[in-house]
Amino acid sequence: MSEDPGRRPRRRLPSAWSVANQAFALHAAVVLFLVVAVAVEWVYIARDDALHEARDRSLSVAEGFANGPGIAAVLRSPDPTAVLQPRAEAARTRSDVDFVIVMNTDGIRYTSPDPQLIGKKFIGTIAPALEGRSFTETIDTSHGPKVQAVVPVTDTGNTVVGLVSAGEAVHGLSGHVSRRLPFLFGAAAVALAVAVGGNALISRRLRRQTHGLGPAELARMYEHLKLLYDASTAVGTTLDVRRTAQELAHVAVPAFADTVTVDLAEPVVEGGEPEPQNGARLLRVARGGIDDDRSPAPEGESVAFAPAAPQSRALRDGRACLLSAPQTDGPLIAAPLAARGAMLGVVSFLRSRTAQPFAADDLSAAGELCSRAAVSIDNARRYTREHTMAVTLQRSLLPGVLPEHGGVEVASGYLPALGGVGGDWFDVIPLPGLRVALVVGDVVGRGLHAAATMGRLRTAVHNFSALDVPPDELLAHLDELVTRIDEGTQTAGGTPVTGATCLYAVYDPTIGRCTLARAGHPPPAVLHPDGRVEFPDVPVGPPLGVDGLPFEAAELDLPEGSRLVLYTDGLVRGADHDLSAGMRALGDTLASRAGRTPQETCDAVLHALAPERPRDDVALLVARTRLLEPDRIAAWDVPADPAAVARVRNAATRRLAEWGLEELSFTTELILSELITNAVRYAASPIRLRVLRGHSLVCEVSDASSTAPHLRYAATTDEGGRGLFLVAQLADRWGTRYTATGKIIWSEQALPDTGPGTA
Repeated sequence: MSEDPGRRPRRRLPSAWSVANQAFALHAAVVLFLVVAVAVEWVYIARDDALHEARDRSLSVAEGFANGPGIAAVLRSPDPTAVLQPRAEAARTRSDVDFVIVMNTDGIRYTSPDPQLIGKKFIGTIAPALEGRSFTETIDTSHGPKVQAVVPVTDTGNTVVGLVSAGEAVHGLSGHVSRRLPFLFGAAAVALAVAVGGNALISRRLRRQTHGLGPAELARMYEHLKLLYDASTAVGTTLDVRRTAQELAHVAVPAFADTVTVDLAEPVVEGGEPEPQNGARLLRVARGGIDDDRSPAPEGESVAFAPAAPQSRALRDGRACLLSAPQTDGPLIAAPLAARGAMLGVVSFLRSRTAQPFAADDLSAAGELCSRAAVSIDNARRYTREHTMAVTLQRSLLPGVLPEHGGVEVASGYLPALGGVGGDWFDVIPLPGLRVALVVGDVVGRGLHAAATMGRLRTAVHNFSALDVPPDELLAHLDELVTRIDEGTQTAGGTPVTGATCLYAVYDPTIGRCTLARAGHPPPAVLHPDGRVEFPDVPVGPPLGVDGLPFEAAELDLPEGSRLVLYTDGLVRGADHDLSAGMRALGDTLASRAGRTPQETCDAVLHALAPERPRDDVALLVARTRLLEPDRIAAWDVPADPAAVARVRNAATRRLAEWGLEELSFTTELILSELITNAVRYAASPIRLRVLRGHSLVCEVSDASSTAPHLRYAATTDEGGRGLFLVAQLADRWGTRYTATGKIIWSEQALPDTGPGTA
């Protein structure tokens, strides 16, 4: 049978004898290496021993001759050579050194084994000996190393009067080594004998363990204990159903089959529970191989199998089945993907008509491969389900559409973390007096707990903002709430919220001022109309629920057209850079996007800074500030005199006529009469009225009293007590907020749908 040219050739395992021979060759190589290494080591050891022995002998001979009686006196005689030459030669002969040389302090020889060198300069180092120290040195010559010692000759006054040198050439290293060679060769022979015995033992064991299997069977077995190993490392690297199915298809081609298709129940792909497979259609999520044209359904399309097809049988029986008779499509194995009692889908393994047919052991290998892959697919399915639930919950807890507000133009962006949703959130909350609150927060942790906690904090911020307290006080209330939540959570054994951060900002378009406070959150960025970017120094408090320290607020005066950018740390903190580097990158990105709309700025920042595979949630809020025109603001000081009520009320009515809001004159007069009269009667001066025309009509009466009126129902016999009840009936909203100098009672009315000057 010819082989498919596109198919990778199958490996063939070596026979038992070849394995044993390889082991023997390895042992022999190791023994040879050790013999050579030991021989080289012995050569170096012998050389060192010979040099050490030559140094000791040369130094001993030189010192013995230099300390001989009368040597110093002879050196001062008229002819030292005549006396010293025979003595030196006699000493050389007795001591078995190559030379004994006597010289003066200039190194001129008085004696030498070669008489022609007498009177010549000594070749060697004499400086240490002239200082009174004995010295030995090794000199490399063409005949090998030579060792010589030089010692001083001193008189009775310890003055150096001459020098004596003795030395010898180092020979005979081969003799030192040859004496040890019998032991070395004997050890090598023993090692080779052990290797031969081991070779025979390995051969016998291999023949017994293979049970008589031939090379082809062993090769197929190896291709399978290998296929499963590759699958264990290559399948299930991510918690994505489609990606896991594709990994299964890729690992099986061409090691096991020429073409592989993976078909899953459609709910499985989306994280749902698989439906019964009786007649159910499957979704082809992966395919791969050399002959893809034999599998007409591409990825992403639904497929259905006939009841008699191997795939249908595999789904019904829950085990792999083999199409034994080769048909037009060639040999085929269908194996189910089943995990934890759920049938997820089916995998089809095909080989070309010219390839080797599947065997029975291939069937078991396919079943084991799909069984392992099914666990990874089911894990991915369960993760997808939980991730989808968490994302759905988090999306439902985040604002769907940001409210339109006359004070700011806002845009937002949110990116969930790759490993699961987190607790990042943002919000835009309209406040009385045409003001608006901008909020960004971050809850530590991931998953459903973080998303649910985020929803609780966002709801709490909405409730606290209804009290219309300053940002620092709102964070204090939120901190106290988190502390109480943590106490209850720890009692129940749950996960605490401690570590959540928040930045709360209130912008007033009537004066262009923004008041901010933050609890453990990164500072905001401000893009000025001229393109300049700054990160205001807003005092940072501890994260929510940490230690209950007070929070501080900061005030910023923002020109019209400024962009206030609030964000979470997932935007500016990454694996390859810290928070400060991320903030610099944010500033550079904002500076290059000056003049764009908030939505364009938001999209550009996310595109430039958000990681492709974020490890943390990213929340971004961009607000472009607007200022309420001066002609839309009217204010009057109110004297503490009941007669002044009518004058101020009439002035406000005239201003409504100038704004084209005559339709609201009657209700506004009634509201102002009640609010101003209450302030004159019960509050303290100074009293001031302010009327604002923005997206609604706002009336504010401020005074220096901190006592707030309460809405109550008056009895039929009461002469008063109906003022605030009337205000509540006439205004769309009303309330009280406190200031540093007193309080403000406000009301808000919707503008008419038509009419000149309608905002």
